[in-house]
Amino acid sequence: MYEPTWDSVGTHEVPSWYDDAKLGIFLHWGLYSVPGWAPQVEDIQKLLHDAGPEEMLRQNPYAEWYLNTSRLEGSPTWQHQRDTYGPDATYDDFVAPFDEASAAADLDAIAGICSGAGARYVVLTTKHHEGFCLWPTAQEHPRKGWYHAKRDLVGDMRQAVLGAGMRMGLYYSGGYDWPYNDALIKNPAETSLAVPYEDDYVGYATRHVQELIQRYEPSVLWNDVCWPSGGNLPALFAEYYNAVPEGVINDRWLEPTAHRGAMSDTVARLGGWLVQRFWSHIPDATKTLTFPATHHYDFRTPEYATFDDIQQKKFEATRGVGHSFGANRNERPQDIVTPTELVRMLVDIVSKNGNLLIGIGPDEHGRIPDQQQAPLRGLGEWMRVNGEAVYGTRPWDIAQATTTEGADVRFTQRDGRVYAAVLDMPERAFGIRGVDAAGVSEVRLLGLDEPVEWTVDDGMLRVTLPERLPVSPAHVLDLGTGARPAA
Repeated sequence: MYEPTWDSVGTHEVPSWYDDAKLGIFLHWGLYSVPGWAPQVEDIQKLLHDAGPEEMLRQNPYAEWYLNTSRLEGSPTWQHQRDTYGPDATYDDFVAPFDEASAAADLDAIAGICSGAGARYVVLTTKHHEGFCLWPTAQEHPRKGWYHAKRDLVGDMRQAVLGAGMRMGLYYSGGYDWPYNDALIKNPAETSLAVPYEDDYVGYATRHVQELIQRYEPSVLWNDVCWPSGGNLPALFAEYYNAVPEGVINDRWLEPTAHRGAMSDTVARLGGWLVQRFWSHIPDATKTLTFPATHHYDFRTPEYATFDDIQQKKFEATRGVGHSFGANRNERPQDIVTPTELVRMLVDIVSKNGNLLIGIGPDEHGRIPDQQQAPLRGLGEWMRVNGEAVYGTRPWDIAQATTTEGADVRFTQRDGRVYAAVLDMPERAFGIRGVDAAGVSEVRLLGLDEPVEWTVDDGMLRVTLPERLPVSPAHVLDLGTGARPAA
């Protein structure tokens, strides 16, 4: 009998649809959407870098972590929970209002917002770390009983997303299920100790993912944190690829040590204490929110991170439009990216071999706050004009350069055509560094019918833009097929 191995699943190639799509929307929806609250934090990576993991967990700006953060005595979320709902309220008090509100949610409206932004796929949280499922799973939770939404939100959202012409992806938290082992993560050690290692949990999680594959055939299978050891991941991946040949799998499936004991747990806690105690002496390069990868994956998933260079392995940069993925009613307008910032972020990521999975958080009614919609609308407007420089492109020989006037430039290419996106409002006349333009025979500005004045001076392309230049987060020049990287 054939038994899948890491080598056999490793033959799977990233399908062109995923590499072409460039933009996805990450929907975080669950019981945490009812309180919809987290502290105001400038940036989670900066918080981690400056204050260390213990303080990052106490000040966690991710509203989807509400269950954990609200149990950290003295934290802002702990105080908010007591002030708003009372000292005796529990997280499960959010089940009834979530079911009641989500029953009437307009999922076509959510899909329309995603499609209008120019997204080609959507990824929905089917079960986050809180353990609550958004589909009528046949698996009874080992500690909570039938712990799932009354409405099949996964199936109904899938229908809405496919109906809007996009692909559907599904997120699953395999690494954490806080109710299962009553996990409370308050320091670095417990980020790993909170992963369930009992045999019944790996079976429970495996059957969940098999249900999602069989019922919904997701185009993206997106696991979070890690995967409980003791199962058969190659077989699960093979089952997925057989069911969805053009599916893709992310990188967060690393299996930690299968069995732990008092001694190993004590060592882990000591190690966690040492990490926090000597955080200021740890090299800056390692002070980031990262997730170790498993043996096989189709793409990496850096979180709130950027790269300086083209990445050889396909990646999917993921972040929220604010500092949280889930709905956070405590976020201020200045916490939300502007349309300009979002456009430039996407262009930068695509130039370096990435997709952008941008997160928005519906409230319990399925409503997306207007301040979260605003940058998506701006991105969609820009993509309708400049999409040919994004969709279906690949990185060029170099990712970035500057104009002679100091504006940042990002490059993409498709079928030999090179696109140069000027990310700052350019001067009317400038040259583009990094490009040998000796073979350029045409230059046009996307979205503008009138011709662009241009010359080649000692190999450098010099452009003079029209006086009536449309306002845009990034102006894209099509350099045709003759551009080469400068020597």
